[in-house]
Amino acid sequence: MTVAPAYAPEIRLLLAGRPVPAALRASLTSVSATCGFGDADRLELSLANEALRWLDHDLLRLDTPAELWLGYNPGPPERVFAGDVIGSQADFPGSGLPTLSVSAQDRRTRLAAASPSRWFGVSIPHFGVAPIPDQLVASTLALEHGMLPVVDPLGSILAAALGAAEAAASVNDPALRQRIVRKQAGVTSLDFLKQIAAENAWEIAIDHAAGPGGLMLSLMSPGAHLAPDRTLRYGASLMEFSPRLSTVGQIAKVTARVWIPSIRLELTISVGYDWDRQSLDVDVSPGFGMRGGTKETEVMLVDEPLSPATAPRVVLGKLLPRLNRRMTATGSCVGDAAVRAGHVLRIEGVGETYGGLWRVTSVTHTVDAGGWRTSFEARKEIWFDSIPLPAQGAARIQGGLLSLPAGL
Repeated sequence: MTVAPAYAPEIRLLLAGRPVPAALRASLTSVSATCGFGDADRLELSLANEALRWLDHDLLRLDTPAELWLGYNPGPPERVFAGDVIGSQADFPGSGLPTLSVSAQDRRTRLAAASPSRWFGVSIPHFGVAPIPDQLVASTLALEHGMLPVVDPLGSILAAALGAAEAAASVNDPALRQRIVRKQAGVTSLDFLKQIAAENAWEIAIDHAAGPGGLMLSLMSPGAHLAPDRTLRYGASLMEFSPRLSTVGQIAKVTARVWIPSIRLELTISVGYDWDRQSLDVDVSPGFGMRGGTKETEVMLVDEPLSPATAPRVVLGKLLPRLNRRMTATGSCVGDAAVRAGHVLRIEGVGETYGGLWRVTSVTHTVDAGGWRTSFEARKEIWFDSIPLPAQGAARIQGGLLSLPAGL
């Protein structure tokens, strides 16, 4: 007789680089780690503060390094969060047990607290000012706050191509060269980095699993990562799933004015995505107007004059995020450390429209009296349109039965 192995969740909480004492671990009532794109990831600890024993404990002071590792025995756990304690909140009720909540965030908190004024250009004799490439600007922002930037190959290629287009368009125009130099003024370093990321089709995330913990700042291009990392099936590993398809607030085109000083001509450029043909449409016309809009579509007007050098980044930064909000979802599954922000989920058993590949944009691991569960937010991306639905695992449901692709 073969006995199936028993898998029990393993939780490792480290403070100041060491496992927490057994007494503190026993006082934990819940642990929650939320990680996603953009803003800082967050760890929340809730403790039963009997006799106020944890109120002034050295391990819970501000700036204490904190790590959370999750997994199942007998396998090794994976690190799902690494950061520093940034705050605490105590509760002294009139009746009942006092509690203490402790919060930690990753190093993007430091980016959000910094707002220097500066520009990122270099002066070249007999040429003028030249912009520093975005890869180096992003790396500078990360390194000055102790993080190690990682730009994937596709992201580097795309940023280099956009930079080359800017350089070619401005080679004979010193004023334009100065305009395309990145300038940080009146914004935090995190918001400045998010602007650069949007204009290069990057997403910002911390790779907590990679060492050193919490220091690897990933600037990823989602289009380079389309293979599923996890398969979840409704009724089995997928406990809950709530997708939403909507065109409310969905733009069809981005329209911008582009001024070409050499020939003193203003052009209107409209860039949009055709969902039926799954193609990008570009319309160029002289003058300025709102061509291309209908009652069924919305057109985003870029209310600023652009040049051939600045237009590609601005249009890309405004169009792509909107296109990827057309279909979003929330869901949950049994605790799984492999569900991470930026990873791709293959969702099965929910039909053709809602099944297939989804990009995880945020994930929350929660451990409490009910055990370990993982909830996530996800989106469909236009990159997935290049993959046939059967290959994505999206199968039509007919008459209450799931119609599987031939050969499965």
